[in-house]
Amino acid sequence: MQATDGIVQESPWNRSAVWHPASAEERVAAYDWPALSASLDAHGCAVLDGLLGAEECSAIAGLYDEPDHFRSHIVMARHGFGRGEYRYFDYPLPGLIDGLRTALYPRLAVVANDWNARMNVAERYPDRHAEFLERCHEAGQGRPTPLLLRYREGDFNCLHQDLYGDLAFPIQVAILLSEPGRDFTGGEFVLTEQRPRMQSRVEVVPLRRGDAVAFAVHNRPVQGTKGNYRVNLRHGVSRLRGGLRHTLGIIFHDAR
Repeated sequence: MQATDGIVQESPWNRSAVWHPASAEERVAAYDWPALSASLDAHGCAVLDGLLGAEECSAIAGLYDEPDHFRSHIVMARHGFGRGEYRYFDYPLPGLIDGLRTALYPRLAVVANDWNARMNVAERYPDRHAEFLERCHEAGQGRPTPLLLRYREGDFNCLHQDLYGDLAFPIQVAILLSEPGRDFTGGEFVLTEQRPRMQSRVEVVPLRRGDAVAFAVHNRPVQGTKGNYRVNLRHGVSRLRGGLRHTLGIIFHDAR
């Protein structure tokens, strides 16, 4: 709880708190979405500079050691995913995380629907995230997927795709909660793109604390000389050279 001028306010990190997502909507709406969409089309990723402030980053990273916020804890080495660990949030999500998930979705859905049209994929995504989650739950995917990741020296995340079921939204968002060069070294976000009959392309995305990267989860279209063709993407994190790195992952589909 926080007190301001004698008024007690619920913290957005209290799962039982009712937190209005207007501030998330306002900050998301302030970005140049045509430019971000163009970057997603050109590179498979786009950076939202300074989506979260330093205090918000610290507050979210601090949730990692509060297990009541989470439904499961994964140690990557046990599953061959790399080294490091992460926790999946449980419902209800902390207020700001829920607000960002809700606010980011409709803008990314515009890109996702355009991609599917260009790849001749029939699936179209509704305007509201709540409607998309209803589809997930009807398909038997009801477990929340936003997650908090922690890396220490020597840790890394193997290249992978976060699908979790038959129904998957094609774009997700990762927000760096630690400051490169101060809190950790190494640990770069990496995106690879497999192109038909061509060598793979690698994109290393430089991020600062509070920056978010939106990126393709699985497939995206690329304009070629004979029309659009489909490329396959994977993402990961390079080896941490030292320090401690926290990341918030916002995935828009739920899991089986």
